[in-house]
Amino acid sequence: MTAYDLYLISPHLALAALALVVIVVDLFTRRTAWLVGVSFVGLAAPAALSALQVAEISGSGSGGLAAEGSVVLYTLSIDRFSLFFNFLILAATGLVVLVSHDYVQRMPRLQGEFFALMLLSATGMMLLVAASELITIYIALELTTLPLAAMAAFLPNGRSGEAGMKFLIIGAVSSAVMLYGMALIYGFTGSTRLDEIAIALAGAPSSGFVPFGGLAVLLAVSLLLVGFGFKMSAAPFQMWVPDVYEGAPTPMVAFLSVASKAAAFALVMRVFYIGFESLEGDWWILLAGLAALSMTIGNLVAIAQRNIKRLFGYSTIAHAGYILVGVAAVATTSGGADSFGPSSVLFYLAAYTAANLTAFFAIVCIGNRIESDEIADYGGMIRRSPFLAIALAFALIALIGVPPTSIFIAKIYIFAAAINTGESLMTWLVIIAVVNSVVSAYYYLRIIKVMFLQPAINSQRVGASWPVNVALGIAALSMLWLGVAPGTLLAAAERAVTVLAGGS
Repeated sequence: MTAYDLYLISPHLALAALALVVIVVDLFTRRTAWLVGVSFVGLAAPAALSALQVAEISGSGSGGLAAEGSVVLYTLSIDRFSLFFNFLILAATGLVVLVSHDYVQRMPRLQGEFFALMLLSATGMMLLVAASELITIYIALELTTLPLAAMAAFLPNGRSGEAGMKFLIIGAVSSAVMLYGMALIYGFTGSTRLDEIAIALAGAPSSGFVPFGGLAVLLAVSLLLVGFGFKMSAAPFQMWVPDVYEGAPTPMVAFLSVASKAAAFALVMRVFYIGFESLEGDWWILLAGLAALSMTIGNLVAIAQRNIKRLFGYSTIAHAGYILVGVAAVATTSGGADSFGPSSVLFYLAAYTAANLTAFFAIVCIGNRIESDEIADYGGMIRRSPFLAIALAFALIALIGVPPTSIFIAKIYIFAAAINTGESLMTWLVIIAVVNSVVSAYYYLRIIKVMFLQPAINSQRVGASWPVNVALGIAALSMLWLGVAPGTLLAAAERAVTVLAGGS
């Protein structure tokens, strides 16, 4: 391995090293502020190294990233696509670290481990978005999932232990099923590299009317989708979501709901747009079906929820369906990898990150002070904490898709990509998505009604420390900025997906 190879993976190495530094710092001090400060400031190193690589790609040099726009390092592809998600993952991680400042007081003996595991999981996510080979994908998925399973069980109560155990067991089962799918792909194509798999599938003889050209590939793709569906929180693989969301530490849930979801969708896009490019006429229909199922189940079941974290569990299932609309929009008769379906997915993920983090940060603050996650206990919150109530209400309105918030622009963009395909099935999928968006307004607005119109249980003020307020303010402003001035991020998303168009 050369020095330039180490430079290419330096953001991943820096983030893993930061996790080790946090563990060492935890040996010498139990002060939460130190752990939060080291974790947050240390993220500047992988962010700066990623920015340096982006600058190199944007430059006019004659070698490496500047010349090719993408460098395949053994089993990792360092390109605009992976770097886009590097920044998204690092931003989400940094904000969650800040908002954990008050919450981790519940875990006095495990604070260092909490932050270290979060950083290690983020390292796995950054490897996952760059992985271009099946074995690397599997290892990165495990590095992403196992720390999250441990974090889910950190609280000293039965629900947290149950959440961690369910996440671990169901994650292990989905990983095993996915591994069987990878083995079938290897057996059929003779390779684990996505680009070589694409070549082998393009040249393979077709078996008539069997989808994907043959039963072996059909079974392999179906098994892969089981594992991918678990990571995306998509139906019908969503059975773990509500229980984990309800029982796990709220900052960990916030991190899981945005960073893990973003990495999972990045993986799906790279695998399907590159590895299964020649079979796009089959897999887009499969993904469209998952999208409709996820939107409908997520929104309908969310209506009956009384626990706000459990409600957001079903909400994230529904939003996985919306995002899958954009993923499916690429493979059509009039579209292709150069359509704006892929870029709409990237923009939606960034917009969803801003909106969902804003909501969860407010929930972290409120739930930590009132020691309850029941929606009924949020009564009169506008009088007990106007800032938190307004921020949460703003995030809920954004998640519905009301202008001028980020999700409104994201939904317009992703629905336009689907309609632009010219496929009648995609038009019906958009209609289903719009109806589900209307349905979602009921349970989101119900929370706002409780906070603003119902009487307060008591008059005790609800507040948070300055790191938590800073994180909440940044997330809320980002949500508003992406709705008012989305051009910069849209342009970045369009540049990031060019690597998918090139199939490399």
